[in-house]
Amino acid sequence: MADLSDAKTALHHYLQGIREDLIWKLDGLSEREARMPRTATGTNLLGILKHCLNVEVGYFGPTFGRDFPTPEELVPMSAYDDDPQADWYAGADETKDGLIDLYRRVATFADQTIEQLPLDAPGQVPWWRPGRQDVTLHRIIMHVTCDLARHAGHADILREQYDAAVGEQRDNTNIPSDYDWPAYVSRLTKLADSFG
Repeated sequence: MADLSDAKTALHHYLQGIREDLIWKLDGLSEREARMPRTATGTNLLGILKHCLNVEVGYFGPTFGRDFPTPEELVPMSAYDDDPQADWYAGADETKDGLIDLYRRVATFADQTIEQLPLDAPGQVPWWRPGRQDVTLHRIIMHVTCDLARHAGHADILREQYDAAVGEQRDNTNIPSDYDWPAYVSRLTKLADSFG
């Protein structure tokens, strides 16, 4: 067991635990079941994992001047111009096992950043608003842990589907408001069905 009395060790420990929880939610699911949209906005378990791995590589890579060794495996920023949901589903050329493997490699990459830098190491998040881009490793570990924990919670309840409430906050849903969700769900259903 890690010495959780050390702040950096404790933060890292919780982040690593959440990653494993996200991967565990896919255990035993077929390609179709892992991809199947389970909400009115198409949220699916494999898509959550893909989103989280892209989040981690961004925050623990470019934020601290590091490049992931195989960027072609990630969702490029330009993809969001065509589809703001580009990192929320696995494409036909991606597999559950392949994305789990990629996430484990992303985790190793992120862990190297955490292990090599002190908590007060400065970084800059290029996609944040000017004036708010300067961060520390401590802040980024907290930010990513909170983000992943939220998505782990989504994974926990996806199968329940007891209501259609979505979004990050009441004032800021963090999802496109003018997106054709029924068409998106239909597209993902067809994609999942092609694996059944």
